[in-house]
Amino acid sequence: MPLLNMLEAVNKALETEMQRDPKIVVYGEDAGFEGGVFRATAGLQALYGVERVFDVPIAEAAIIGSAIGMAINGLKPVVELQFSGFMFPGYNQIVTHAARYRNRSRGKYTLPLVIRMPYGGGVKALEHHSESLETLFAHIPGLKLVIPSTPYDTLGLLRSAMRDPDPVIFMEPKRIYRAFKQEVPEADYVIPLGKAKIVTPGDDITVVAWGAMLREVEAAMALLKADNISIELIDLRTIAPFDLETLVNSVKKTGRLLVVHEAVKSFGPAAEIIQAVSEKAFYHLEAAPRRLTAPDVTVPLPRGEHHFMVHPKQIAKEIKLLISIKA
Repeated sequence: MPLLNMLEAVNKALETEMQRDPKIVVYGEDAGFEGGVFRATAGLQALYGVERVFDVPIAEAAIIGSAIGMAINGLKPVVELQFSGFMFPGYNQIVTHAARYRNRSRGKYTLPLVIRMPYGGGVKALEHHSESLETLFAHIPGLKLVIPSTPYDTLGLLRSAMRDPDPVIFMEPKRIYRAFKQEVPEADYVIPLGKAKIVTPGDDITVVAWGAMLREVEAAMALLKADNISIELIDLRTIAPFDLETLVNSVKKTGRLLVVHEAVKSFGPAAEIIQAVSEKAFYHLEAAPRRLTAPDVTVPLPRGEHHFMVHPKQIAKEIKLLISIKA
């Protein structure tokens, strides 16, 4: 099996799906000739031509609006926004039209549309390059939101997103684009949207994370190895709709829950996850669930970014705190 990093997995998913389905078109700012700012679409224009892989002006509203029109008329657009913080000019199109068209047309039209965007901090970039904006999409009915954490999952989830009949926001943690490689099968495979993955089973505490934070949790688990804490680590993978059943079953077993995410704290995904799990597994909880997130501030400029990011020592401390609480 070939070894791929996350960027290569994105490229492989796009290449193989374009070969499988001639209705797929890929475009974005510099996504054609240059292959995107991170080179996620490199080589695709040479393979499939300028009619299926092309560059567009710096106009996010037009990028998303044109994709909606293409999807209504039978194409399957996959658009790349250079950074998630650049999506605000196109957010009106996403929320006002893309998310609503199935309901607006009473099911007559669906929008097989994927919007890809690098997101998150940890690379010493500027504020509009480094935000984690999951809540702005997860809160909107009609949208699906996917965030992978490994090359294997990236390939399988992106294929599923491109085969889905409805709009999918695919947020890619750029901090780990090239962080590591993983064996990825040559054979066609997909990972269902809406299904979490139990990365490591455990009995003492459930820890939920996604994207780049998954590796931070794994680093925290390494720090805690001598403490003999049995941690069940769950990669959420799909943020909306999220896999409540897997989380509830885990918490019923462990009795403790910690949610770790890079987005700011207030009204973040952790709040919804904790409340939903508490409603279903309240009497199984041995301690009040906790969340570990970025603080409620704008992402600092590079020299101060390390104060903002969640790091393994913080995670290890939170896990030990939860374990120490006795019912």
